Amino acid sequence: MFYNFTIISATAIFVGVYEPTKQTLLNSLPENLNALAHLTAGVVGGVASSIIRVPTEVVKQRMQTSHFASASNAVQAIVSREGFKGLYAGYGSFLLRDLPFDAIQFCIYEQLRIGYKLAAQRDPNDPENALIGAFSGAVTGAITTPFDVIKTRLMVQGSNSQYQGIRDCCRTIMKEEGARAFLKGMGPRVLWIGLGGAIFFGVLEKTKQMLANQRHPLPEKPIQSQ
Repeated sequence: MFYNFTIISATAIFVGVYEPTKQTLLNSLPENLNALAHLTAGVVGGVASSIIRVPTEVVKQRMQTSHFASASNAVQAIVSREGFKGLYAGYGSFLLRDLPFDAIQFCIYEQLRIGYKLAAQRDPNDPENALIGAFSGAVTGAITTPFDVIKTRLMVQGSNSQYQGIRDCCRTIMKEEGARAFLKGMGPRVLWIGLGGAIFFGVLEKTKQMLANQRHPLPEKPIQSQ
């Protein structure tokens, strides 16, 4: 329940920041730089939502590696042992993974959607939006797997710091496990994020369409007399 609530809250913050930022940048930049607008908006949205996403991820990771009865117990234990900053353990590595993830995923999705609209001469329908979202998520998941490995290692180490920051974590993994360790879990990650991308972007576009219809309802057709 805790995890679902915080994820929904973080997603709402992300979308609430991403959409107006995107529109502002698209209106101020030339059309040939719309990809830059999507990338930048993704980064800004990611920074805003990290306020909730990072503590949520820390608690989730600690509950998977330690014995806590509930999320609230995990939060209390982390704060008592490490202080409030413990809830933001691995913040730099989280941004290292999630800012590129957000920027790349949304840029790929938006550019593919624009390309599809130009080719098909119409807006994508619901299944097509979901398919574009799945592809965007899968590609982004593969690209950012090394960042996810680093982020996870730093978040779960707790107060007994095995790694002294991002650079030391990279050096230690490379020295002790080799380059292939940075790709651990890529297969399941690609499948899971691809599925998540299909659901997220499918729901996002449907919601935007419904809100647009409420703001600008279609005019009713006049009743023709017989």
